[in-house]
Amino acid sequence: MTAPYRPLTAALWMTGSIAAFTAMAIATRAIKAQHDTFEILAWRSLIGVVLVLALAAGSGRLGRITARRLPSHTLRNIVHFTGQSLWFWALTQIPLAQVFALEFTSPLWVILLAPLFLGETQTRARLLAAAIGFSGILLVANPDFGHVEPGVLAAAASAVFFALSMMLTKWLTRGEDILAILFWMCLIQTGFGFALAGADGMPALPTQSTLPWLALIGLAGVTAHLCLTRALQLAPASFVGPIDFARLPLIALIGAAFYDEPLTLALVAGAALILAANWLSIRSESRRAARAGALAAGPQAPPHEAVTRRH
Repeated sequence: MTAPYRPLTAALWMTGSIAAFTAMAIATRAIKAQHDTFEILAWRSLIGVVLVLALAAGSGRLGRITARRLPSHTLRNIVHFTGQSLWFWALTQIPLAQVFALEFTSPLWVILLAPLFLGETQTRARLLAAAIGFSGILLVANPDFGHVEPGVLAAAASAVFFALSMMLTKWLTRGEDILAILFWMCLIQTGFGFALAGADGMPALPTQSTLPWLALIGLAGVTAHLCLTRALQLAPASFVGPIDFARLPLIALIGAAFYDEPLTLALVAGAALILAANWLSIRSESRRAARAGALAAGPQAPPHEAVTRRH
């Protein structure tokens, strides 16, 4: 069965994803000197496997985790793991706001590719919201493309992989349980992570100081994708993607408060544009959903006509 089209509820689920991804970025910064990218991804995914199995067992849904679409899960997680690896590494190389700004070109790729891969119909409101939101991103990050650093290239490339991953996730939600998507994500990426973490022959084990941060990364990773997947069940990918733009002003404020990253007038203006884009998108989609619901319900006869017909 297809989930109902509920854009406002999808937007609320995305707030959980935004908070979780932000927590994951902060935790990664805290342990970047002790663990490399693949070690963080490996432990994050292993903790995720435990959390998803506990959630499935506690809700009586273990039986919904099947291997019937394993090739699709494998493809989705190869794409997603590549994007995650680039994103985590970029977090250790360039300012947080710049990483997020470049990552947030991902919804633009979703908007361009969703009609091709998912058959979604674009609307002027979606395109306008994406354009306004991206303008805000450029104001906040002010990236210097005249001198392109490796971290910038990694963050930009991660956006393309995240867009492909979001569309593959949307495709999987058509008939696949959320817990199955999360389980295979964590399990497959655990294998990838440990294989690559041990490639240098010196994998670092968690310590008393890094284990809480790794646990937070694992919990945030599962929470973020649970919220994102639920949002994708309730609304089109080209609507859900731009909502994530709201994560940028949040992380920019955190960077200014805790990492001495500059807080400027451009940040305030960019944040305002991003919030305006989200308001426009949610308002437009809510009206569209209301019209679709009214058409599905059909014309309603006035009460006195209904009484007449009964007699």
